[in-house]
Amino acid sequence: MSVKVKICGLRDAANIAAAAEAGAAYVGFVFFAKSPRNVSLAEASELAATVPAGVKRVALTVNAEDAFLADLVAQVPLEMLQLHGSESPARVAEVRSRFGLPVMKAIGIAEAGDLAKIAPYEAVADQILVDAKPPKGADLPGGNGATFDWDLIAGRPWQTPWMLAGGLTEANVADAIRRTGATQVDLSSAVESAPGVKDPTLIRRFLQAAQQ
Repeated sequence: MSVKVKICGLRDAANIAAAAEAGAAYVGFVFFAKSPRNVSLAEASELAATVPAGVKRVALTVNAEDAFLADLVAQVPLEMLQLHGSESPARVAEVRSRFGLPVMKAIGIAEAGDLAKIAPYEAVADQILVDAKPPKGADLPGGNGATFDWDLIAGRPWQTPWMLAGGLTEANVADAIRRTGATQVDLSSAVESAPGVKDPTLIRRFLQAAQQ
């Protein structure tokens, strides 16, 4: 596939299979208690074992401490850690060095001034996830179904691989790719029939739309 897709917040083997069969390049497991997509380490370990070869397993954490990350990487086979909190560039570098896995850092964007936050992370992260900044008062750092002005990053020269997230749907993903030049996209809520409940039909339809 020309555009790589990450389906985040998977909680059952059937939808992992649907995502893989539809061509997803990444599947994400959420470790954040406030999220309806939250899974335990034991659940994630079982789910990760069902992911086909060639599909990267990503763990989304939010300001996680070393003790949790140590348990995570010991119990769940992973290809990448996604840091979706307020982790500093120094913390990103520390996690990457200490736990021996590639790190993707999520950065919330709402206005042009937010773009300055990206460069310091490009120097230390393996990938950047450009997401919509959470709405004011939101409990979740991502997965809120909110978008940002994609023209803010159109034509930006990137120093490291990056992925577009934030309110992407079957209806808008092709336009988002066209306007930003994204070669990787990430989504969660748009392929759910209810919060935290993925729908295999919606997964397949999104994957198809991302290749238009």
